[in-house]
Amino acid sequence: ASDVYKRQLLEANKEAAKYFYTLLRSERGSRAHEYFKNRGLSEKTLQKFGLGYSDKYSDDLYRYLRTKGYEDELLKDSGLVSIDEQRGGYDKFWNRAMFPIMDVRGKVIGFGGRVMGEGEPKYLNSPETPVFDKSRNLYGLNFARTARQDNIILCEGYMDVIAMHQAGFTQAVASLGTAFTSGQANLLRRYTENVILSYDSDGAGVKAALRAIGILKEAGLSTRVIDMKP
Repeated sequence: ASDVYKRQLLEANKEAAKYFYTLLRSERGSRAHEYFKNRGLSEKTLQKFGLGYSDKYSDDLYRYLRTKGYEDELLKDSGLVSIDEQRGGYDKFWNRAMFPIMDVRGKVIGFGGRVMGEGEPKYLNSPETPVFDKSRNLYGLNFARTARQDNIILCEGYMDVIAMHQAGFTQAVASLGTAFTSGQANLLRRYTENVILSYDSDGAGVKAALRAIGILKEAGLSTRVIDMKP
């Protein structure tokens, strides 16, 4: 994709992020707002991470972005919308608590969304797009890279990263809904030599941690694991 087109995609993402952000603070977003509050997040933290809400109507964002002049083709490429011959345009994310994903420069490149209530999948992430390469970015790195710590803490999920930052550990990051990659390890190496793994101490968490340790070692990073028990 050309640079001009990529810029337009980033603009559409930014527009979507602002819309979700505004919705969270409206009557319609009260359930998601409640969810974030119950997870112990402060208003300041919601603001810092630009957290939001996608409405329960399945073409809400689509219609909004159309009024802003975005064409179907671009919206489809942004990963925000699916276009269907029968149904027309409908949103990828609806009725979800929204986590904008930013690159190191703080530009919104994609989203993660947690469903409100029952629904599958529980967590949904943007697909790969011309501006969103999951293996080359890390959630929270836009903040962590300026944290001035001699380590970076690697967590499993977005919510873990946000809770860490709120508790003062602003060097926390997470991979983007996929397993940790060597591309992400090389990215970390630009900012630190020491990585501390903070994964769940359950079976899956331990397995993921062991995998990540191998990848980090290969990239020449020194690794330690936080034991979460008890």
